[in-house]
Amino acid sequence: MKAHTYETQSTITPEKALEFLKEGNQRFVNNLKANRDLLEQVNATREGQWPFAVILSCIDSRTSAELIFDQGLGDVFSIRIAGNFVNQDILGSMEFGCNVAGSKLIVVLGHTKCGALKGGLDAAQIEGLGMDNLNHLINHFDPIIKEVIEEGEERSSKNSSLLERLNQQNVKSAIEDIRKQSSTLKNLEKEGKIKIVGANYDVETGVVTWL
Repeated sequence: MKAHTYETQSTITPEKALEFLKEGNQRFVNNLKANRDLLEQVNATREGQWPFAVILSCIDSRTSAELIFDQGLGDVFSIRIAGNFVNQDILGSMEFGCNVAGSKLIVVLGHTKCGALKGGLDAAQIEGLGMDNLNHLINHFDPIIKEVIEEGEERSSKNSSLLERLNQQNVKSAIEDIRKQSSTLKNLEKEGKIKIVGANYDVETGVVTWL
């Protein structure tokens, strides 16, 4: 497979971009890889890049977007932050990816057994460790935890049901934040130029489920 060019990127629809990722994950799960000459892709992209998708995922070492979607150099913009949430800088990166560089799809990718979300559930213990910036990060999830936790339910990372509900709601909240906080991306989606979708990666099976 060759790297995308401006011409090939311009013919890709948001629906086709999504299909590329679905097909790539199927190859990954079946231990198949598209035939790529990575050095050729280096040469092909040295003058510019034309990725077809922007993927926001966690920093978790098991969730590399290029690997789990079997994509090559120049195919996707990969944005990573613990807990796959958005802030102004990430939104700016997404706006660049879609409105400047021409990507057709934004994916918010959560994953099972997320350590950042576990930290959010166990915030009291984490805060006791005295890491100011980590405390700031995990407190981001507190409003979402309050949305999904049931009355009397144990707030703990050991509560696997709560953790998975939090994971899925966190993805949905990130998508809502993209639409609320970026008129650029909201308008691109409204005009049909991009899609914004959510997905969940299972660290045990390698399968991506689309929400």
